[in-house]
Amino acid sequence: MENRREEKREEPKLGLEEKKKGKMKQEEGEGEGEEELSVERIFEKKEVPSWRNQLTKRAFAVSLLLSVMFTFIVMKLNLTTGIIPSLNVSAGLLGYFFVKTWTKVLQNSGILKQPFTRQENTVIQTCVVASAGIAFSGGFGSYLFGMSESITKQSTENKDNLDYKNPALGWMIGFLFAVSFLGLFSVVPLRKIMIIDFKLTYPSGTATAHLINSFHTPEGAKLAKKQVKVLGKFFSFSFLWGFFQWFFTAGDDCGFTSFPTFGLEAYKNKFFFDFSATYVGVGMICPYIVNVSLLIGGILSWGIMWPLIATKRGDWYSKDLSPTSLGGLQGYKVFIAIALILGDGLYNFFKVLIRTLAGLFYMLHNKKPKNDLPVTDHPSPALPPLSYDTQRRTQLFLKDQIPTWFAASGYIAIGAISSGVLPLIFPELKWYYIIVICIFAPTLAFCNAFGCGLTDWSLASTYGKLAIFIIGAWAGSSNGGVLAGLAACGVMMNIVSTASDLMQDFKTGYLTLASPRAMFVSQVIGTAMGCVISPCVFWLFYKAFPNIGEPGTPYPAPFALVYHNIAKLGVEGVSSLPKECLMLCYIFFGAAIVINLVRDGLGKKRAWFIPLPMAMAIPFYLGSYFAIDMCIGSLILFVWERINKTKADAFGPAMASGLICGEGIWTLPSSILALAGVKPPICMKFVSRATNSRLDKYLGS
Repeated sequence: MENRREEKREEPKLGLEEKKKGKMKQEEGEGEGEEELSVERIFEKKEVPSWRNQLTKRAFAVSLLLSVMFTFIVMKLNLTTGIIPSLNVSAGLLGYFFVKTWTKVLQNSGILKQPFTRQENTVIQTCVVASAGIAFSGGFGSYLFGMSESITKQSTENKDNLDYKNPALGWMIGFLFAVSFLGLFSVVPLRKIMIIDFKLTYPSGTATAHLINSFHTPEGAKLAKKQVKVLGKFFSFSFLWGFFQWFFTAGDDCGFTSFPTFGLEAYKNKFFFDFSATYVGVGMICPYIVNVSLLIGGILSWGIMWPLIATKRGDWYSKDLSPTSLGGLQGYKVFIAIALILGDGLYNFFKVLIRTLAGLFYMLHNKKPKNDLPVTDHPSPALPPLSYDTQRRTQLFLKDQIPTWFAASGYIAIGAISSGVLPLIFPELKWYYIIVICIFAPTLAFCNAFGCGLTDWSLASTYGKLAIFIIGAWAGSSNGGVLAGLAACGVMMNIVSTASDLMQDFKTGYLTLASPRAMFVSQVIGTAMGCVISPCVFWLFYKAFPNIGEPGTPYPAPFALVYHNIAKLGVEGVSSLPKECLMLCYIFFGAAIVINLVRDGLGKKRAWFIPLPMAMAIPFYLGSYFAIDMCIGSLILFVWERINKTKADAFGPAMASGLICGEGIWTLPSSILALAGVKPPICMKFVSRATNSRLDKYLGS
């Protein structure tokens, strides 16, 4: 759950209407009554532009603007909790709104040359998601920042001879350009097999396509305008709320973000509402079970476990250790969370792998030879006729081919460049490590893309952790195994993540009649944008907030420490863990697997009350404050659905997106103010009555 797409492609969380549409038989291309549901007959009289005309200058201008905006949002989420919901609804709505406004102005002026089509809308969506996705897969809140000095010092008692690599704009951009394009070339030759032959669902891509198709119908256009108004209203509120809060944050633990909602003792144990519009919006998008799981994890850890373990201070760990030392209470927080994450990840890895192999075997085993000839005694069974939608989509999907030789030569060329460039950036990551990764990565990318098509789950982070253990152990502690493992994680994560993203986009393009060639070019351009925009945005955060990555700060980057310690475990083993920590890790690792088994055994309908181990693990380190925000978001949506379900389904995602985007964009001016040395004028802090009395006496003396 680290992340957007990371473990479950979180979802373009559309309203239920779009999700239901995604299940219509027309997507499969067969079934009675399909002609009545035909989407393509609605657009039959509209000419489909050529793949070059789908790639317009205005589309990429809007994509650039939205990429910067969404990169700031994803970066903030990355560096605060690591929970990143899908922003596809926001990207789709805003892309539609900006270009529609642009074309309307030109049309009124009489100089409109090309109308706005759903294919162009799909190109914008693909470009923006590819660009903003680099903010996640680039590891700015995980493996990449996990290499830094501040994170390394937190996980090491011996401060001498530290092995770290601090962020720098030049090498980050070079690293991303070297690794981000490999995945795009690895699965391109398989697009026909995945989309047409196997008819994989790709739920997120399908839901996004139905959203875009609906925008370009008369009824959908009216609804989209109303949704944009709702998004704009809550965007303005969220932005102004972030601006208002800034005035009260002149010092540490100041402002509304440190409001002891449930009392000072609860505040010390991270139970408070921090008035974050962003995470209220995230809570409205994430499923109820995710938000409840976060709260359960917070109660279990900060409400029960950590206070109990704290009573063992002096027995299980030394009294003299600092609060941030991994040899003390902090070690239990970090490593038990890692055990839950690894247990959940390992279970889902094998579950999706088994489902992938079973699905692949079934599809290959039941695939009929195309050249079967009928004989007198055994005539060929009559195949159901393909629907109009399926015929139309297949025809256009196969029209613009991407040559296999182009994909293969591109992968080999980029792999060779990466093998030469990456060791210059990370001397610990030898060229032959990269070649081994590049040899095995296409197979893993195929498994991830196929599994994502079946289940909507992307296991990019799990494959990344696998690379950490293998390459880290191969390099060894004396040869910079921690840095080598983290860098290898980046290579693997980028390959498998972009491969599944591209196949999702091909599915979206298939259902909107966007050319695969246009989709591929849009993905390449979006990825190139992200390779520049994401490091620049991270660099702004890094320079504006010097204590980034430290516990208790506005940007603790929790997964950076988690990934660093996973690499450290892979290289050094478990000998440095505090007393009884290993036993607790075994218990929670096993518990994660058992909980998942119970969830899958009960089935979706009966497992709604079983928490998700991955979600439970996040507050083990951070606390419950953001989980409370998200549960309030869930409560708002729940009440709204009970009052007026239709409106909640139509406008809930737009409202949530506005709350997320507004406060997220406020980080840009707040970063600029911090860089300029402009400090807030007021510190609003809360103290106990006894402390306040002592303070009054001190000030009065």
